[in-house]
Amino acid sequence: MLVAAGLAVFFLRQGKGPGEVFLQAASSHGRDPFTASTALSGGGAEAASPAHAGGTSDSARSIQGGTEGLFGGTRNVSSCDVDRQINFLTKDQAKLRGFAGVVGRDPGDVPAYLRSLTPVQLRADTRVTNHGWRNGSVTSFQSVLQAGTAVLADERGMPKVRCACGNPLTEPVAVQGAPKPQGDTWPAYRPADVVVVTEAESDLKFFVLYDAATREWFKRPVGTRGDEDELMGEPPKGGGLPTSPPKPTAPAPGPATSKAATTPEKKTTPPTTAPPTTKPPTTTTPPTEHPTTSPPT
Repeated sequence: MLVAAGLAVFFLRQGKGPGEVFLQAASSHGRDPFTASTALSGGGAEAASPAHAGGTSDSARSIQGGTEGLFGGTRNVSSCDVDRQINFLTKDQAKLRGFAGVVGRDPGDVPAYLRSLTPVQLRADTRVTNHGWRNGSVTSFQSVLQAGTAVLADERGMPKVRCACGNPLTEPVAVQGAPKPQGDTWPAYRPADVVVVTEAESDLKFFVLYDAATREWFKRPVGTRGDEDELMGEPPKGGGLPTSPPKPTAPAPGPATSKAATTPEKKTTPPTTAPPTTKPPTTTTPPTEHPTTSPPT
């Protein structure tokens, strides 16, 4: 009951807050961290060349958690140290209770819950509700996590923990008025490329991940940490996020210009041959009109 009451308080505060959205870089410890960083990888190639979601400048694009290429990583390498995350939380019972309240688990079930999650990296700047820890209590704020951020995702593909700070994550909520970005900045940030992850329609068996450094696609079974990764022979067919920013395509002028160039030549050549064949002036003109040519002897 105490946990539920505490959650109700910060949810009510969240609804009354200004329309601020805090940008958090992939490697940044961030605002109101629950624990020290347990990220084993973050930033790198994914942050340098994020996937472009192709949304609008006014709203983030919703993408299901099972979308191929929504997450990335390095094959056979975990992006988070799950055991270290568990140790940090279990050593501080107040934090453990606060964390458990956010994720909807009993404190004693948190270790098993964390082990059920899958370490991955975001491939697009992602909007979430970020829950921090400050002065002995849970805080809540809207956040955009940079592409390349190491997170733990659940069986429906939802980011649940930010590894660089141990903060539990939930779905984002609307802010009052136009969002006002605060906090970190990065050159590739574009509001049109921010995504909101929604639950997959059913539990996933594995994630299809993209390695931006090696340009490889591989499968990671849900709940594993990289030791069971399987390299894919070829990229997934259709759907998902692109592996690089979309390039503008120009219309192919070749066929159109070649037809235009040949048709004028065909039209100009017939007139040069037509006049000599169609005009027989010597047979139609009377001899009286041309006296100089009439008496040929």
